[in-house]
Amino acid sequence: MNGLGEKIAKKRKDLGYTQAEFAEMLSVTRQTVSRWEAGTVLPDIDKISDIAEKLDVSCDYLLKDDIKDESADGAAPSRTGRLLASAKGKTVKLTFYEDEIDADLYDEPCEIVDFEGNWMKIVANTKKGRIEKLIPVSSVLSLKFEQK
Repeated sequence: MNGLGEKIAKKRKDLGYTQAEFAEMLSVTRQTVSRWEAGTVLPDIDKISDIAEKLDVSCDYLLKDDIKDESADGAAPSRTGRLLASAKGKTVKLTFYEDEIDADLYDEPCEIVDFEGNWMKIVANTKKGRIEKLIPVSSVLSLKFEQK
């Protein structure tokens, strides 16, 4: 088992969910949850925030081996954290560091749906259609609030 799979299995069991129940909550199959927990496959990055939410843990807890605090709100938010938390539900345009450019979101208004630690869940209606992404805060150079 890998660290991520072990954490998912432990928290799922602690909360009393079977693999089938947890799978239904996430709209995946029981076999998918089993594979995550066994470490044979990793969840899609877009599923990580949903898994964290259902298990009441942070994305950082799931993704980083050195984080022992399981709670979703384990640490006091930084200034950046407070800014991003206040931006939740607002429309912004994001610019990215040159080596972190996200072509799907270039010059596109998007909504910050959720923010947790080092991750932002955003939704954007682009030329390609609706995009929902989990992006690392570290890839964002700046954000500009847009008027609705």
